[in-house]
Amino acid sequence: MKKKRAILAEDLTKLEVYSDPQVSSDGKGYTFVSTIVNDEKDYESQIYFQEFDTKQIKQWTFSKGKNSHPRFSPDGKSIVFQSDRSGTSQIWLLSLNGGEAKQITTFKNGAINPEWSKDGKFILFTARLENYEDIHNQKELTKEELQKEREEKNKQPRVINRLKYKADASGFLDDKKSQIFLYDVATEIFTQLTTADTDHVYQDISPDGNTILFAANLNEEADYELTNDLFTLNMSTKEITKLTNGKGAYDNASFSPSGNKIVCFGHELDFAGATLTEIYVFDVKTGVRRVLSEKWDFQLGDSMIGDTRLGESEEGPVWSKDERQIYFIGTDHGATGLFTVNMEGELETVYKKDNHVFGFSSNNEEGFILGISSPIKPCDFFYLDSNDELSKLTNANAEFLSEVELIASEEVNFTAEDSWEIQGWLLRPYGFEEGKKYPLVLEIHGGPHMMYGQTFFHEMQLLAAKGYAVLYTNPRGSHGYGQKFVDACRHDYGGKDYTDLMSAVDYTLEKYSFIDENRLGVTGGSYGGFMTNWIVGHTNRFKAAVTQRSISNWLSFYGVSDIGYFFNKWEHGFDLLDDPKKLWEISPLKYADNVETPLLILHGELDFRCPIEQAEQLYVTLKHLKKEVEFVRFPGSNHELSRSGDPKMRIERLNHICRWFEKYLLIK
Repeated sequence: MKKKRAILAEDLTKLEVYSDPQVSSDGKGYTFVSTIVNDEKDYESQIYFQEFDTKQIKQWTFSKGKNSHPRFSPDGKSIVFQSDRSGTSQIWLLSLNGGEAKQITTFKNGAINPEWSKDGKFILFTARLENYEDIHNQKELTKEELQKEREEKNKQPRVINRLKYKADASGFLDDKKSQIFLYDVATEIFTQLTTADTDHVYQDISPDGNTILFAANLNEEADYELTNDLFTLNMSTKEITKLTNGKGAYDNASFSPSGNKIVCFGHELDFAGATLTEIYVFDVKTGVRRVLSEKWDFQLGDSMIGDTRLGESEEGPVWSKDERQIYFIGTDHGATGLFTVNMEGELETVYKKDNHVFGFSSNNEEGFILGISSPIKPCDFFYLDSNDELSKLTNANAEFLSEVELIASEEVNFTAEDSWEIQGWLLRPYGFEEGKKYPLVLEIHGGPHMMYGQTFFHEMQLLAAKGYAVLYTNPRGSHGYGQKFVDACRHDYGGKDYTDLMSAVDYTLEKYSFIDENRLGVTGGSYGGFMTNWIVGHTNRFKAAVTQRSISNWLSFYGVSDIGYFFNKWEHGFDLLDDPKKLWEISPLKYADNVETPLLILHGELDFRCPIEQAEQLYVTLKHLKKEVEFVRFPGSNHELSRSGDPKMRIERLNHICRWFEKYLLIK
């Protein structure tokens, strides 16, 4: 049998990424979205349909660009979806009896996230408008017109008068706000449902079609607040009613089949950004709220980190038809699964294995479509029937998997210095041979309140393919291990989170004799970049380091990051105005003179989350000190470079990482 080859950086352009399974109205099949990198090295998403009986897959969209968010009409005769085929993302309608898709919207700034009313008479969607814009005179701009408008705008001075004036991946924010619209399918008339000068996020429409559910912050001080609320809008009277108490953040809300209850995810920021998500149920008539998850201690939703998950998928909560159960994805000990809860708050596991459930769709409760990834399988859809039997539906990336050897992960569990249990995983090098010594690269995730686990990760597979053992762990501060654990790094950055990582390396060196303790590397992005910077300023045990989209100076981070004005307070307990001396104490830049490890700095020039000045400060300081350092800037790239950035830039990034580690760890 021919030996499979090692994975390459360029292979990320050969991967097909599945997302957003949606069971059809008649239960005979489901749609999904497939995203690839096309011949022009751009992302392309198409909508497919698979029949349950025949397993046959049919492609339903063909235009280049991004076609996504398919939703079946209640009668099953058509789907509504969004597509940027015309230049901007607009809403389109496709009859399943044949024919071309029909463009519904021509909004100047695009339209997204279409959903059907329960009777199929209306389509609801979101579009961004300025207050003065008339929805009945909307004209879509061509790609050339859009480009010209951007160029003209960039020639003008920018007047800033609010706190939240920029956002990573969105850039500088303008006066446009997300509003909710209703489209009458029969009359083809648009109605604007919300008008407040704030962003509105559509959640659901009641079964009787009389009430819209949305999330927003309608307070006058919204620019200074990090909370939002759930509201109902009466379609007849236009009366808006607030359901929540103004103390938290809420999303993923939906009416029960009878319309008598509402379920949502949310929390009240008890532990700031490290607060576990709760599941709430509201009585529509009385407004009384119940917390179903009050006695639980795990994270709801999908907190898994990967670098190839493109597209959104349902995470829940989703009602059962009889309203006795609510289904959702949960994050637990390096894996995600499908769970259910009844109205008494009793939690049950529907499906959970050592893998990553990234989305689901219910087939009238006779079964579920599950989107699943694992370290050696990027993605596939499976059917979980009522007898808990799991059958594979798709065979994504078959040709790629037949040619390329992916490395299975080995779980690594160890005890930290203070006896806390820490979970991690190890990938052995490609072509591993007993008796041979190999270098090790420690990967550190961002967040910090996210989770590494049992999912496909191209970057880690690439490092293993290049001849490294790869260690990745969930130090305290990670999701998946309860509230105390995820909160434990707050007010202690560079403390026990750092020693957890050092304990991970110590344990791995002790357990795996094939690892060369003199050839250790370390890398991470965002919080992982901060920690990489912190590590090289506090130990010289690593012979090479790559810091990505990192933080080096918490004092300047306060004023330059899109989240800096609140993140310092959330994570450290104080900000620039409270105690600048303490912020400097936990800034890696302070320890630059201690750095002996050759350091490669990678950063996107349009990163508004961890702005490039963080990298510039670190580079200039180390270079001035005549340290071994190199700086690579990625034009046009934001904080999402490694996950959804320009494919060419993503490949360049991976090649630079491999080049640096090869120079210091492989070549003796």
